[in-house]
Amino acid sequence: MKSALKVSYTPASTPQKLPLRVELPLSKSISNRLLAIATLGGVHVSRTCVADCDDTNAMLAAIASPEDNTVNIGPAGTAMRFLTALYAALPGVNKTLDGSERMRLRPIGPLVDALRQCGASITYAMQEGYPPLHIKGSKLAGGEIDINATVSSQYISALLMAAPYMTRGLSLTLLGTPVSTPYIEMTLKMMSRAGIDGKVVKTPRGLQINVPAGEYVIQENLTVEPDWSAASYWFEIAALTGTPILLPGLSTRAIQGDALAQEIFTLLGVSATDTPGGLLIERTGHCCNATLERDLVHIPDVAQTLIATCCGLGQPFRFTGLSTLPVKETDRLAAMRDEMARLGFSLLIEGGDTISWDGSRLAPQDNPVIETYHDHRMAMAIAPLATLRPLSITNPSVVTKSYPHYWEHLALAGYEITLP
Repeated sequence: MKSALKVSYTPASTPQKLPLRVELPLSKSISNRLLAIATLGGVHVSRTCVADCDDTNAMLAAIASPEDNTVNIGPAGTAMRFLTALYAALPGVNKTLDGSERMRLRPIGPLVDALRQCGASITYAMQEGYPPLHIKGSKLAGGEIDINATVSSQYISALLMAAPYMTRGLSLTLLGTPVSTPYIEMTLKMMSRAGIDGKVVKTPRGLQINVPAGEYVIQENLTVEPDWSAASYWFEIAALTGTPILLPGLSTRAIQGDALAQEIFTLLGVSATDTPGGLLIERTGHCCNATLERDLVHIPDVAQTLIATCCGLGQPFRFTGLSTLPVKETDRLAAMRDEMARLGFSLLIEGGDTISWDGSRLAPQDNPVIETYHDHRMAMAIAPLATLRPLSITNPSVVTKSYPHYWEHLALAGYEITLP
């Protein structure tokens, strides 16, 4: 029997002092971009300026150990993509970049192909198209290249951040409909803050992003926003429990793409208001009665949260645009279908990019044990559903990938947490 953390909830245990104040972790998406940009610009970033989580720690460790010939970033997908471009663009680097067993199954071929077109020296150590990679850094030529934009925005962000250090800069044409475009916009905003302005133009072949050759100038007053992906779990908790929640430092005007989720949560009866103390989340209404249909192509990281919230509220839904979920830390579509079934919800996957629920119910398991599949978002999205019935979460430490204090914070909201 696997050890599992037990989670339960009773309304009487809700804290009396409201709104509940929750200090979110800093954004790992911003932190990892900041580390890549700063490293290329030759600037050291203090550990205290960035997120304290496994993914960012993997980036920090890789950057802080220039003498190591082999770098293993574990399951940190963002670090794998960003470091591939970073190492390729740093003359004199000679690295083998590896990861967890799951990481060795996550494709990286489109990024490697694009970097090779820019002049990079990268070879596959095992399977073609997948980590581990042998990378020899050099001054890349850059120029005009194409990339399939339907697979991962992180490939595009990795190329864009390295582009100023290419001899000819980079003219990158995005073929197909880009996924997670707010993350690309975030990258361009952060590059602009460091003195490099990428220009986006429409062409008959697709969007083209032009980045000139140059050097980053990093400001001393570095700041990283609280994490909007982490905030999504508190929107869910507010929806399920009715507890008003204050998230210090967070704003509706954040540069993070997942801030777009607040519009969907409004349809689920949860409002978000900027206050001097931070973002105030409150349950102010009810769900829409009809099936909630939304394309989540730009915010796939909050899909699990939205799925769990809708089920917890009894709100039928149909979410599309999720073609990237099967190649994340786990196959997130299949994982959500299988684990929600343990709680009595019959979800349907369509075509590999759509998941829906028409309100159909199954007999829930007694004392359900939720598998996390080494995926932090599985644990954090499903745990709040203990408002429906007590449940257990396997491998609870997986949350350290992005939100190390999640279980402590969940207990503040009136959930009873029993450690394995």
